[in-house]
Amino acid sequence: MKIYINIIFVITLLSTHLAHSATYTYQLGENIIGEIYTHTIKEGEYFLQLAQDLQVGFQELVDANHDVDPWIPEAGEIITIPAQYILPKIQKGIVINLAELRLYYFHAPKPEDGELRSVSTYAVSVGKSEQWSTPQVATYISAKHKKPNWYPPESIRKEHEENNDPLPRVVPPGPDNPLGDYSLRLGLAGYLIHGTNVPEGIGMRVTHGCIRLHPKGIERLFTDVPIKTAVNIVNYPYKAAWKDDQLLLEAHSEIEEQALASSSNLTEFVQTIIAHTQDVSQYDYQISWEKGYEAARNKTGVPIAISSRHIKLPDTVN
Repeated sequence: MKIYINIIFVITLLSTHLAHSATYTYQLGENIIGEIYTHTIKEGEYFLQLAQDLQVGFQELVDANHDVDPWIPEAGEIITIPAQYILPKIQKGIVINLAELRLYYFHAPKPEDGELRSVSTYAVSVGKSEQWSTPQVATYISAKHKKPNWYPPESIRKEHEENNDPLPRVVPPGPDNPLGDYSLRLGLAGYLIHGTNVPEGIGMRVTHGCIRLHPKGIERLFTDVPIKTAVNIVNYPYKAAWKDDQLLLEAHSEIEEQALASSSNLTEFVQTIIAHTQDVSQYDYQISWEKGYEAARNKTGVPIAISSRHIKLPDTVN
């Protein structure tokens, strides 16, 4: 079964490359998808371009390669491509993890799927500051629009006026429309999941609060997602899951205002590990807190093994 699932994944990933997303098929109960791989930098390559070519977000590449200059990497350098993901706790409809700068769309299973499930994932851009933050909320897709008009809010028009770049009250479809060619309106007034006319900015905290996808990514998502689909916007800086009796931890930078509030507080990280090592009646756990704290400090976004488990042997009577 695992070989079959992997074959489906490879075929699906290749077929969706041009859609700037990856669709993974996995077994119900599994919580880790994709694989980490490497790329050798060629002359003239840089992270903004590589992020688009390799279907990852710009910040994801930066976080996974702290020692590499993202703007002028040296030819021949080998970089990590963080294309392995621990699935979020919520696994229904659309889930947007602000800390991860990534959207997951869990496809509704069909009766013939049995225990097979599929999920598509996309790098996204989100709110750029506390003033323009993307809210954490449970909502839904209320409408879909192809070639949407953009009606800039007064706050954004004022910002542009202060920068001597005035905006009209309505921006029609076309190359100057920052919504791109597709938008998904949320049940939360004023917020959209939409495309962009600046794809180089995907995978960053640069928006006025909406969720922005690569043009080819939003085209695919727009086609797949029906109206009334549930949308959960969450902030999970730490995710963990078991794979082959190894506990993997994935750590991301918190959104700025929360990072400032929590400072170096690692309570959430510790709680994440404890939540996955509670079945002491069945397993013996060996936790490497040193590796865990290192992952929590470095925040590379790359899943790292920090614990193992072994089934407890029954007590022997002498």
